[in-house]
Amino acid sequence: MAYAVNDTISNSDYNGLLNNTASGTPNAGVAARGINYIAGTGAGEYGLGQTNLTAVGTSDTITAAQWNSLFTFMNNIQNHTNITALTSTTAAAAGDVIAIKAALETDLNALAAAVAGGSTGADALTTSGALQTVTTASEGWDSTATQEVSITFGSADKMRWFFNAGGKARITVGIVAATEQGKDTAFKDLGTAIGNLDIASLTTSRSGSGESLTTDGLTLGMRDLTTSYQTILKLTSDNSTYTSNHVEIFAKLNAAVDSAVTMTIKMVATDGAADDQYDGVNAAVGIKDTPKMVTTLFTITPTFDQGLSDPTYSITTATVSNTVT
Repeated sequence: MAYAVNDTISNSDYNGLLNNTASGTPNAGVAARGINYIAGTGAGEYGLGQTNLTAVGTSDTITAAQWNSLFTFMNNIQNHTNITALTSTTAAAAGDVIAIKAALETDLNALAAAVAGGSTGADALTTSGALQTVTTASEGWDSTATQEVSITFGSADKMRWFFNAGGKARITVGIVAATEQGKDTAFKDLGTAIGNLDIASLTTSRSGSGESLTTDGLTLGMRDLTTSYQTILKLTSDNSTYTSNHVEIFAKLNAAVDSAVTMTIKMVATDGAADDQYDGVNAAVGIKDTPKMVTTLFTITPTFDQGLSDPTYSITTATVSNTVT
């Protein structure tokens, strides 16, 4: 039966509202992705790891309870994504004729767009404490300090669900210096300018500002990453003495997106300036006195306060490398 306003729902229509995988009309004329595909297992940018609703058989009578289960599922995802309130999810009572509702396709398509966009409106999120803190072994490295950290999920699906639900991997960069000199300050300022670097599903953001933006890869998100490092952000010092010094953040996956379970993030601090530091009085103080660089990994994880149930992301983290040249 074709999907039309005021038609009585058919079994195939109902199943299409659950399980369609495209927004065209692949199942009984239902022109929307189904809620199971949007928020259940899904695929790619769709799916939040929620429990799928059960399809009905060809001879089953669709009950008010089944209709209301669909509405409840939709409302839960709306609550998490914080899109505009749905207009099609008024509960049905036992004994009512289960009728197709005019705005149902529109509402499903809006939910699909929100999840595919990485649930950017979600605010049921919690920021972890430091999961990995990597500190250069000593001050005085010459050319580069490189630090890598990784975040691994229990499966490729769990990784997708985390980022689809608004989850992020966060990196911060700081320094440790026994006595802060000009070069130390230049690197500290670069870390401050990076701020919280949050890698989300489709984009990356930084909370800091300032310094010279050399490479802007903030349009890259988890779903844009490959198995080779890509630059997310490169900032160069705007300190007139240290304009050859910079910090660059890279990220990669361990496999193709949707097959990957691990993201690795790399920080490279480069001392391209002369080894002399300048303290405003002496021309050469603390030869090679670069600071200890500090890279810290956090997660911003979806919580279950606004409609989602816990899909158990099974996150582990690791320090991959900590080297200098």
